Parts: sequence; structure tokens; C-alpha cells
Amino acid sequence: MPRSRHIPSDADGPAGRVLLIDDDPALLWLMGQAFAAAGYTTRSAENGRKGVGLIDAYQPDLVVTDIVMPEMEGIAAILEIRRKPRPPKIIAISGAGPGGRRNYLKWAKHLGADEVLAKPFRMSQIVALSNRLIDNHSNNLGKQGS
Repeated sequence: MPRSRHIPSDADGPAGRVLLIDDDPALLWLMGQAFAAAGYTTRSAENGRKGVGLIDAYQPDLVVTDIVMPEMEGIAAILEIRRKPRPPKIIAISGAGPGGRRNYLKWAKHLGADEVLAKPFRMSQIVALSNRLIDNHSNNLGKQGS
């Protein structure tokens, strides 16, 4: 017997709000397309400072942030976001090149990222990870009210 899937209707609204922070415009565009196809509403910022500036007005369910960026890097952005009264879930992304960027992901996880993902990754991977985080976040918010 096939499993039933809930397909959001217009009345349900989007699957969630995602803020994408990365200094690579091509990757921002690709992630935006993938999240839009999955029913999410997205906003983008090209560095951590601009991304953190969007948090209060946009109120995302999830932030996907690169680690190495100009102006404000991802670790500082994660720390700022975690100080918010109701912080969104966070996925940190970074290249796994010879410069030791894998350590950046460990630091990001230790300092507040809910999940980490090494570049390159498939868009289906980040969307699936986001679905799990947002579903868990929604379930926990519902339990807090009871």
C-alpha cells in the first residue's frame, strides 16, 4: 500500500522560510531553486552580516550559512543567530578542501549549528536535511504549547 504524502495547499502556506547565506552567487541561486521546488520561501544574503540583519524581519525557520565569507563569516553569524530569543534551525556548509575546512564544520556544530554539510553536496541532500530539521522544530514547538 503506498504511503500517503501531505501535499501543501495554498491554504497551508509554504513548507517554511529559509534564509540562505553564501558569498557564491551561483550556489545561492541553485539552493534557492531547490528550496523553491520543495515548497519553501527563501531569502538570500551574500555574507553573514547581511544575513543576520535579515533574521528579525524575515523570521526564517531555517538558516543555511557558509562558513568562509567576507565581512562576517559563518561562525560569527551562527553565534549572533543563537542569541536571538527564538533562533531558527541552522545548517552550516563549507568546502572540505586542503585548507582544513572540515574543522570549520566541527567548530560550527560545536558553536550552535544544528547540522553541518560539506561542499560539494547534492541539492536533494540539503533539502532532505532541512525537511527533517524543520519538521522536528515544528513538532517541538507544538509540544511546548501543550
